[in-house]
Amino acid sequence: MVINIQSIRFKADDQLQAYIQEKVGKLFSVNDRILRADVTLSEENGVNRYQCEIRLVVPGNDLIAKRSANTSKKAVYSAVSTLSRRLRDQKRR
Repeated sequence: MVINIQSIRFKADDQLQAYIQEKVGKLFSVNDRILRADVTLSEENGVNRYQCEIRLVVPGNDLIAKRSANTSKKAVYSAVSTLSRRLRDQKRR
């Protein structure tokens, strides 16, 4: 399970990195073919300050989810939820 975390325009503290490891790590149990997860967090100006982009590297096409929220944890949670739903739908096919 390889999870690369990158934060842009702010420093992700250890608590946030542990949260990302926990939530994104659950995606690896949904689909065992995931090779790597690249998580990019950025801070913007505006209502939805934090943006989270998660790219799951799987054989074939990569899965990408990009979500914004007013907190970094909400943005991560939203992106993970979207990818989890996509992985479950892909597994049913």
